[in-house]
Amino acid sequence: MLEEFRKFALKGNVVDLAIGVIIGAAFSKIVDSLVSDIIMPFFGALGGLDFSNYYVGLNAGVTAPVLEEAKKQGAVLAYGSFMTVALNFLIIAFVLFLVVKGINRMRRNEEAKPAPPPAADVVLLTEIRDLLKQRTV
Repeated sequence: MLEEFRKFALKGNVVDLAIGVIIGAAFSKIVDSLVSDIIMPFFGALGGLDFSNYYVGLNAGVTAPVLEEAKKQGAVLAYGSFMTVALNFLIIAFVLFLVVKGINRMRRNEEAKPAPPPAADVVLLTEIRDLLKQRTV
């Protein structure tokens, strides 16, 4: 049973999937940083927007201006955090769309290349085959 598990775990697809998950997690951190450290401050500078502190207090006693303090005071509906996560998702989806589009373009370019002409011996063998077919008919 241990040998069978080893074969399964080291199969190409399982290893490829594991590598994909690890790269995806790292890519997610990059996108989180892109959104929180670059894109959101840009929007904040333009119009004073800071989605991270947008929330609705679900308890009457929640009055803090900052989300972290408001969470200490009681239950909050942090829709600003959701907006940030949704923006992260849209950026990831767009980047993946561009990656897939680029891969598809490369595949089309490879398919569009004409096949090299057959070698002289292949042409000769094809002619012999065709002549033999004509004689047997």
